Amino acid sequence: MTTVFVTGTDTEVGKTHVAEQLLRAVADRGLACAGFKPVAAGAEHTGQGWRNEDALALKAAGNVDLPYEVINPYCFELPIAPHLAAAEAGVRVDKQRILDAHAQIAAQADWVLVEGAGGWRVPLNNALDFANLAAGAGWPVLLVVGMRLGCINHALLSAESIVRRCRLLGWVANCLPPEQPRLRENIETLTKLMPAPLLGIFPGNGENPEKLEIEALLHV
Repeated sequence: MTTVFVTGTDTEVGKTHVAEQLLRAVADRGLACAGFKPVAAGAEHTGQGWRNEDALALKAAGNVDLPYEVINPYCFELPIAPHLAAAEAGVRVDKQRILDAHAQIAAQADWVLVEGAGGWRVPLNNALDFANLAAGAGWPVLLVVGMRLGCINHALLSAESIVRRCRLLGWVANCLPPEQPRLRENIETLTKLMPAPLLGIFPGNGENPEKLEIEALLHV
């Protein structure tokens, strides 16, 4: 069983879009795969309880039938920083609960994609952030770079922090609309400067990636 942790250079950089595409690509190879959203902030109340849009998208993209509460053990109403959303709900995010949910998923899947919330150092409580969670679990990391002004600095700082704690498998360029000026030149610059390879380029129009090195994410 393989687990990959997906983080981003910031919030709203397209982590879920990339994660959906990756899960479908893995499923197309005949592997049992599932998405895992440990903590989600921003949800709507349904007849089944609180539901987060990104977590639902991951559930739909995978091919292992799992209860929503396993795929997203912490789901908070307010679309704010996770530790603040948890405090607002009177809840403390517990690392072991997350790891137990992951173990339940991993027992049924060949490949698990764990999606963070926001960026790499987003806190979950006063003693835990996503960086420490991924490092403690031993999950290798894929970084989603939202291609917009400022992305080079955000990408290099994120990568620098990741490689101090975890194995950085690579990064993907998610080409956000409107298209960044000098988009290709920015991708070329990052390809030269990043400490891990470019594994995918995702168009801003939602179409299939023009480049996707999925094999690099399957056997890690």
